[in-house]
Amino acid sequence: QVQLVESGGGLVQPGGSLRLSCASSGRTFSSHSMGWFRQTPGKEREFVAAISWHGGRTYYADSVKGRFTISRDNAKSSVYLQMNSLKPEDTAVYYCGRGRGSYSSGDEYEYDYWGQGTQVTVSS
Repeated sequence: QVQLVESGGGLVQPGGSLRLSCASSGRTFSSHSMGWFRQTPGKEREFVAAISWHGGRTYYADSVKGRFTISRDNAKSSVYLQMNSLKPEDTAVYYCGRGRGSYSSGDEYEYDYWGQGTQVTVSS
């Protein structure tokens, strides 16, 4: 069984930065793509970013392109989301997901395990 645990969320002012982390318990972490999604109350989960198994390919939602950066450290079985120039509309619960294969994009059904989420609130 794979467990994903997110951390790093919190309250930040508009224009600020946060770095989210997601640690995996699975032995096969380095073989799988990883992704970040977010969700606000009453809305469906929204794709944010994805990274291939080796980190060489990344994919972003248009709404975060140029502001967010996804990265991974396979030695630590962890994936990260660096969020800069945060806006109030970035407020959401952020989830990391494990891709079913080595590459994934924005389709939620490409992911088979999810973390419990971490709250990010952007407000002055």
